[in-house]
Amino acid sequence: MSTAAESNKMQMFEDLLSRRILLLDGAMGTMVQALKLDETAIRGKRFAKHDRDLGNFIDILCLTHPEKVTDIHRHYFHAGADIVETNSFGASLVGMEEFNLPPELADEINHAAAECARRAADEYTKRDPSRPRFVAGSIGPTTKQTAISTKVDDPAYRGITFDQLAESYYGQAKALVEGGVDLLMPETAIDTLNLKACLFAIHRLMDETATHIPVMVSTTFAQSGATFVSGQTVEAMWNSISHFPLLSVGMNCALGPTIMRPFLEELSNVSNCFVSAHPNAGLPNEMGQYDLDPAGMAGQVRGFAENGWVNILGGCCGTTPKHISAIYDAVEGIKPRQKQQITPLTRLSGTQPLTLREDANFLMIRSEEHTSELRHRCISYAVF
Repeated sequence: MSTAAESNKMQMFEDLLSRRILLLDGAMGTMVQALKLDETAIRGKRFAKHDRDLGNFIDILCLTHPEKVTDIHRHYFHAGADIVETNSFGASLVGMEEFNLPPELADEINHAAAECARRAADEYTKRDPSRPRFVAGSIGPTTKQTAISTKVDDPAYRGITFDQLAESYYGQAKALVEGGVDLLMPETAIDTLNLKACLFAIHRLMDETATHIPVMVSTTFAQSGATFVSGQTVEAMWNSISHFPLLSVGMNCALGPTIMRPFLEELSNVSNCFVSAHPNAGLPNEMGQYDLDPAGMAGQVRGFAENGWVNILGGCCGTTPKHISAIYDAVEGIKPRQKQQITPLTRLSGTQPLTLREDANFLMIRSEEHTSELRHRCISYAVF
């Protein structure tokens, strides 16, 4: 894509997000479950003899049942979605390790995932050119963590390095862009250092290809209001990634809209880019099912829109095209959040934010006998 075309696309997103609330799709996994495909069906002929179960790796459907994946995207566009996410959440080198799939398959899956979504988006754009539809390349967090140790007896242990993660994310992002996505979407981010590795990889891709790719980031917070793994508050998380030229920042997954509400309000107040939210359909019940029906969810997220907190709304676990259709009706005509200017100050973050304001007293950093403690604190800040 030429520089002029990229600039036009960015301006188009800026204009659209300033004029109306755009809708993201709902849960891919929920729709795949509804297909009731067993392990044999998911594998298809190509992976019939693979030595690991693939039932939990639904990304493989982009190769074994691409038309079914495209149909799911069609259902979400028909329900009113403006943007669908590719079925590529776990399709990175690191994400595929547990399934013992060959590394070269990552490129193929991501290309196929982009093509499945692109096919549906182009169909719906052709039907109504006045309302273009878009594809966001979904990039999941992987099962590896860099901000914390996964060995109780070894606090320094990390299951992977920053560079290894960045390389894995780079390959996935590159394949998704080559496949034709309009945006990249690192989502369900629970470890901010992992997320920074992903943004580092995307920045490298943009530098090497001399292109600008719109990026949506979506993070996941626990009920306490901290990111699940790195334990950062909303503002601390934002400080950690605010250096990157994001199209939007948001939150998704673990919380239903009621619990998400105060955290989303805080994010809207501290960020200077567009804001997104796609919560679960409530919290799972004792059977693992999500009880928040389309009307109930639409009523709750309408409050996000009425308060001027969001530019993009959708659904995560447990949501279906019916949820997206109800949200479409609920927020139609409500003005989106307008981007705000944030006072330029030195803003740092560990698990908590630290802002150096003009009227603040001096900040003293002790040295000498406290050198070890200082070094530990500096490393903690550098982690995020």
